[in-house]
Amino acid sequence: MRNSKPTKPKGTRDFGPAQMAKRMYLLDIIRQTFRKYGFLPLETPAMENLSVLTGKYGDEGDQLLFKILNSGNYLSKVEGDPVTYDAQSLLPKIAEKGLRYDLTVPFARYVVMNRNEITFPFKRFQIQPVWRADRPQKGRYREFLQCDADVIGTKSLLCEAEIIMMLNEIFARLGLEGYEIAINNRKFLTGLSAYLGQPNRENDLCVAIDKLDKIGQENVYQELTTKGFSPEALTRLSPVLAVSGTNEEKLQALTAVFSGTPEALTGLNEVQELLGLVKGMEGNLATVNFDPSLARGLSYYTGIIFEVRMLDGSIGSICGGGRYDDLTGIFGLPDMPGTGISLGIDRIYDVMEARALFPEQVSGSTSAMVVNFGDENLAFALAAIARLRKAGISSELYPDKAKMKKQLTYANRNNIPLVIIAGAEEVGANKVTIKNMLTGAQTTIAAGNLIATVNAMLEKN
Repeated sequence: MRNSKPTKPKGTRDFGPAQMAKRMYLLDIIRQTFRKYGFLPLETPAMENLSVLTGKYGDEGDQLLFKILNSGNYLSKVEGDPVTYDAQSLLPKIAEKGLRYDLTVPFARYVVMNRNEITFPFKRFQIQPVWRADRPQKGRYREFLQCDADVIGTKSLLCEAEIIMMLNEIFARLGLEGYEIAINNRKFLTGLSAYLGQPNRENDLCVAIDKLDKIGQENVYQELTTKGFSPEALTRLSPVLAVSGTNEEKLQALTAVFSGTPEALTGLNEVQELLGLVKGMEGNLATVNFDPSLARGLSYYTGIIFEVRMLDGSIGSICGGGRYDDLTGIFGLPDMPGTGISLGIDRIYDVMEARALFPEQVSGSTSAMVVNFGDENLAFALAAIARLRKAGISSELYPDKAKMKKQLTYANRNNIPLVIIAGAEEVGANKVTIKNMLTGAQTTIAAGNLIATVNAMLEKN
């Protein structure tokens, strides 16, 4: 039988050592920043019960859940011919679990299950893969890594202000420029729905206008029309979406328009307060853009919402999040307000790679390799590799006795900058030769100076 060519599932990627070194650099900066602001690490299982996941992301989000077939004979609970069932009625009988769609809902489930052991407010960060049955395209994957930071157990807008502070600090440390932190408030959008004559229809409104940058205003209006929004409502919506100016100017203009809509005014006032808190912490407000069209389609948001976008439009949002004061109530724990963000690591990586923002020294390669001459230098080589590693220098001993050319080629292809050569002649003289693979230069030194010389050469490289 002919072997089939191996392939990866669509929307997934492999990451080799060089890519992983860059990803670890990126993740280390994010972890350090989260810890700096008092967030603690947490992990949850890759799969959750479907009863936990469904109904939390809106109808469209539920369609993107990856379901896991029950183990064993998964058709055993199906009565009659499975062909007679439709997908909706068959699913509960053959699948009880699914891959997590995001990290927020599993976090809420964790909080509910461990509420007696948690001290509130509880600040956690979580860095794990999530899965969505979406159509793969540039910057959109079916498996991708999310970095979440959430605070639960407080309604204070200081939490949202610190999120803006963290985002600016992370991107500054990464050297990432040309982005905006778009903010809005779901309370404003709830009021907007009432203002349009469609009270309690904010979810339909949000799902539609969340697609403005993807499908354009005409198609968004067509979608709203099919959902029952009148032409008069769309006429009233247009100037709201078109409002422009500074954050202060937009807030003033909309405050006047919505003077008779209390819910919308509450949302606008919270945006104003948030900007004041960031200013009080000497935060960078130049990157913050109040965008009244920002909706965030997920149905669990209740207050301030965030989305980080690249201004050049080269990729979709690289971060999103917001306040979700009612999320744990779904699991039987009411009155537990929370807020948080999720960073899209894969998209941030792609932007940094395209802009060559990763430092050159972030290669992940071994720093030094000791050449293997077999028995004639084995004792010396073993001692040398031990000394290098004790000094904290990443190093390796070529495993086989092989021609010098083959060993140097190995070092070159693996981007190992220094090769340590000690044949019988060098060993006899208690010396060692170090070859700089970047410049081709060689230097012979006393064996006792090995560590100091290697460190000095690595600093120059």
